[in-house]
Amino acid sequence: MSIELWTEKYRPRTLDEVVDHEEVISRLKRFVEERNIPHLLFVGPAGVGKTTTILALAQDLYGPGYMNFILELNASDERGINVIREKVKFFARTAPMRSEVPFKILIMDEADSLTAAAQHALRRTMERYTKTCRFCLIGNYSENIIEPIQSRCSVFRFGHLSERDIRERIRYIADCEGVKLLESGLDAILEASRGDLRKAINILQTAAASKGGYVDEDVVFSVLGRVSPKEVRQMLLLSLEGRFLEAREALRRLLLEEGLAGEDILRQIYSQVLRLQIPESWKVRLSEMIGEIDYRLTQGARPEIQLGALLAKLALAGEEMRR
Repeated sequence: MSIELWTEKYRPRTLDEVVDHEEVISRLKRFVEERNIPHLLFVGPAGVGKTTTILALAQDLYGPGYMNFILELNASDERGINVIREKVKFFARTAPMRSEVPFKILIMDEADSLTAAAQHALRRTMERYTKTCRFCLIGNYSENIIEPIQSRCSVFRFGHLSERDIRERIRYIADCEGVKLLESGLDAILEASRGDLRKAINILQTAAASKGGYVDEDVVFSVLGRVSPKEVRQMLLLSLEGRFLEAREALRRLLLEEGLAGEDILRQIYSQVLRLQIPESWKVRLSEMIGEIDYRLTQGARPEIQLGALLAKLALAGEEMRR
């Protein structure tokens, strides 16, 4: 297996290699064909390919030496007005040399972290140096970008990647790296990553480095330090069957022996409740119970006592369901 980061090793290099986002990619390809792009604003959740997409566009536009014509900044690290006045303006005001494309590209990641003053300064810079530089702003929330900047950009919204696409990509990487990925391990990676492909790849690499030579559900949740859904489901069923003391012992094992957080256990209980083969009206009632316990935990209540109380309520609910 490779020792380098798989997120970088398997990062798409061209727009043709980008996973999903067909409509966005087709529009960006037209910009490349015309050798001209507007200012861009990419918004969407983490790990869905926003930064990868603009880097792939730059490589398609400039060729192998594309890194000479772009500047990447992360606004969460450099978010003040001085960054705009110094780094950004210095890069933007000079035209690229030895390139058929007359402008460079400045990529501002996490642009929604910029202060209001920095955003207003950025707007003026975007207006002044349009001939020599095009800006690509990347963020999670467009509402945190001031309207004058949004109106100067073509906005592209990136949604979560489909489960099918993430599944195929993870299988492809596992095959390339010689990782024995079991179906249960793949399902666990998908559940833990929640549509974030970057996170899914990182989980796969971490799990693949563990001993055993294969990746299954237990390995994935072990490296994440999270509770296995299988254990939570067993505890939940014990409680619903009226075996409260056994369910409580399973809870104590998770909390004390495995050192898992009460919030993580509660989140898994909620997920498993929604998968139970019970009437929807009961799912509503059980979800309400879980919501009450969740609120108590956020207020500083003891996890063992509160989760134990939840198991007791579930035992009573199970008895009522069997009547």
